[in-house]
Amino acid sequence: IYAFASFRWAGTVVFATVSPMQTIVIGHKNPDMDAICSALGYAEFKRRLGRHDIIAGRAGSTNERIEFVLQKFGVEPPAFFSTVSPKGEDIMLREIVTAHASAAVYQAINHISEQNLRELPVTDDNNHCIGLLSALRVCRYLFPPRNALQDTRRVTASLCEIAAAFDGKILSGAPSQNPADYILIVGAMGADTFSRRLAGQDIKNVVLLVGDRPDIQLQAIEQGVAALVITGELPVEDAIQAAATKAKIPLIISPHDTATTVLLARGAVQARHMLEPEFKSFPPDFPLRVARAQVASLSDHIFPVLGADKTLLGVFSKSDLIKPVPRQLILVDHNELSQAVDGASEIPIAEVVDHHRLGSISTDTPILFMNVPVGSTCTIVATNFFQHGFELSPSIAGILMAGLISDTLNLTSPTTTNTDVEIMKKLSAAAGIEPTRLAEQIFSVGSPLLTMTSDKAIQADCKEYEECGIRFSLAQIEELTFSHYPEKKEALLASLEEYRKTRGLSFSAMLVTDITTHDSVLLVRGDVTLEQLIDYPARDEHEWFLTGVVSRKKQLLPYMVTLLEKLK
Repeated sequence: IYAFASFRWAGTVVFATVSPMQTIVIGHKNPDMDAICSALGYAEFKRRLGRHDIIAGRAGSTNERIEFVLQKFGVEPPAFFSTVSPKGEDIMLREIVTAHASAAVYQAINHISEQNLRELPVTDDNNHCIGLLSALRVCRYLFPPRNALQDTRRVTASLCEIAAAFDGKILSGAPSQNPADYILIVGAMGADTFSRRLAGQDIKNVVLLVGDRPDIQLQAIEQGVAALVITGELPVEDAIQAAATKAKIPLIISPHDTATTVLLARGAVQARHMLEPEFKSFPPDFPLRVARAQVASLSDHIFPVLGADKTLLGVFSKSDLIKPVPRQLILVDHNELSQAVDGASEIPIAEVVDHHRLGSISTDTPILFMNVPVGSTCTIVATNFFQHGFELSPSIAGILMAGLISDTLNLTSPTTTNTDVEIMKKLSAAAGIEPTRLAEQIFSVGSPLLTMTSDKAIQADCKEYEECGIRFSLAQIEELTFSHYPEKKEALLASLEEYRKTRGLSFSAMLVTDITTHDSVLLVRGDVTLEQLIDYPARDEHEWFLTGVVSRKKQLLPYMVTLLEKLK
């Protein structure tokens, strides 16, 4: 939901928006079919419940099989998030009051006061931030120290801007629109004293402010002042007006008394002459944790957020850095932060929908946590649709069906439950396709060993764990046969070792599964002691054959954990 506001002054309209809450439904890093399809399906389910802040996300790339399924059922892939760490654009204020470079300081200080601000961004005609205007700097200008009191008479502005500052009425003449350095002089003295006073000034830059004193008015015109301001909206004699017209000296009527007119006239100076050109700014994608460290010791009150071309996008203050970020997560197909998208620990987790073991996740407040021992997260998502009586479109039913097929090897995996079987029947009816036919289509697409490099193959569906104080990774790919495996084995082992070193893991393992025979080959690189404990038939160094093992979740992970417990 967006809220709009606008401010018009100094010829500028500033549109403002308030950041909406964003809820991202997202699977684990290196997402598989179940992670992608359950994210899409659960996001649709939440929208059907009336939630409009929902976005389906992914924390990694898709593969050919996933892309085939999405194209087949006409579903767009989830939005990619390399990180969900809070950034400047999450907390910056889009409701921006700015001062245009040509705006009068008097206008700017009024807006600073009205909005209870300390500083304003100053922008040019292209909305580029060129500096900051602070209330303190303006106050020092309006009320300089005693050793600089001569500055109280000086103002850099055009005559038109000076007249506008005190709502002056032009009685005669044409005030210049070009900024210049003017001296404000009040004619509150006798004619002789005034004459001596003018003698020491650059007369063509003098703006005289005077009441109903014709002698002073006439003398100023004869001397050739830049402009004559009659204060208090007092009447002007015809002779004075005629003299001013003949001398081409602007004659301006102020509705205010002399003291007020002088103060307002000094506020006519343009913001460009008062700004601080050196300021700390940030791009919209800067991490908040970095910003907090950088601004801690700065005295600035606001920090502009600028686009690549210096366009002003928003501002934030130090207090904004501790405000809640308008973003939260719903995790699907995982519940461990080690597997979650980067930055997940920095924002609220609102829900978890999963079918794996319980990990180490913790939250500050109670959340909805659905963890069901079924073969696929898509089974849980589909169950939600059916329990609420929502009709599934063929496209949503199709992708949920694909996730279930992929995670249970079309209901042949040992993770398969009766619930999966029943849900598959309902999804098949809604999608209008038989499970066996869809499974054939999915598994015939894109052999990971043929279509991916070894580095990508070991990360395509890879999860990291920590057990017994040991961090490790388990990856899995599924093939129709082992025919392509022998020629790829050495490259896979090398990639596993490189991944292990890069991630600082004790070991990295990979399960290459033949979905036809329901057998797998296990590759492990890392802890030699662990490798010596593996009691499956060894085929070669770092390689074992696992008959009847197809599930990382239910078969391989528990087995590896028992080995780690023996290392204690």
